[in-house]
Amino acid sequence: MQSKLLNCYIKMQTLMVRDEGQDLIEYALVVALIAFAATAGMNTVATDINAAFTNIGTKVTTYIT
Repeated sequence: MQSKLLNCYIKMQTLMVRDEGQDLIEYALVVALIAFAATAGMNTVATDINAAFTNIGTKVTTYIT
């Protein structure tokens, strides 16, 4: 029983020390953060663009009529 616990302990220690997949997780977190920021920023940009086109349309309408 003690041998099995020791083997389990050793396996857990080696899993905690290994960092082979760490880079992939970090890249995934960075991509997710960029995607979240882009999504949040696009709402503001879309609203500003819509307001600009509305203003242009209003000015064009007043000059035509």
